[in-house]
Amino acid sequence: MSSAIAAAGKAQNSAAFEAAARVGYVVLGLLHLLIGVIAVSIATGAGGDSADQSGALQQVRDAPLGVALLWVIVAGLAALAVWQIAEAVVERDPDAKKRWAHRAKFLGTAVAYLAIAITAFTLATGGRSDSTQSSRTLSAQVLAMPGGVALLVVVGLGVAVIGAAFIVRGATRAFEKHLSLPGGAAGRGIRVFGTVGYIAKGIAVGVAGILFVVAALTHDPNAAGGIDAALRSLAGLPFGQVVLWLVGAGLVVYGLFCFARARYARM
Repeated sequence: MSSAIAAAGKAQNSAAFEAAARVGYVVLGLLHLLIGVIAVSIATGAGGDSADQSGALQQVRDAPLGVALLWVIVAGLAALAVWQIAEAVVERDPDAKKRWAHRAKFLGTAVAYLAIAITAFTLATGGRSDSTQSSRTLSAQVLAMPGGVALLVVVGLGVAVIGAAFIVRGATRAFEKHLSLPGGAAGRGIRVFGTVGYIAKGIAVGVAGILFVVAALTHDPNAAGGIDAALRSLAGLPFGQVVLWLVGAGLVVYGLFCFARARYARM
């Protein structure tokens, strides 16, 4: 364990590795900005690609020099994931419960970043990726297992809890402790962007979790889906187009916050 801590500490002291991890935050900003734009497009009736990581990455691939940019995305997110793993390894909170909670959070975040990096890698190498279909396939496989309904409900509730955590983090501005913000209007603006962005992302993730629960209770894997399905389901609510537009705009704001985070994150 001591050797792992030493290796993690050495990685975190590397200026080049820190720069690569900050690029990862820029990548996250770009993806959320694209997802938000797609969601707003859907809300205004213009349609568009999937409003999730796959849809955003496909837009990147189709852009000039898109494949090269996909490789930058793979590298940035991989570096950011490794940085999160290093944070988990060196976590030394004296409270054992908090220490393991923090480690679980860092490792969970690392897994999420790696999943997006794998999607980018798949597209960069000429493959295809559909997050919604993957979610439905996973739901069907889980439902076919003994106790699959209960397991899928647990998965859905877990995703919904993550969404709620994003909302709480935004409402309480808990994200500030991970930033070294400047004073004045710039700092205030970044705080507002963080609050709005975290709440919007929390709503999208929370609804995705609810869809998994619905899929379990109705025994219908097609009811499940990722962020794209969650955002599209908002359109079916009363005043749904307005709600979807607001959430999409909030995701754009979250993307802008990620750009600021790349500059001001405490690494």
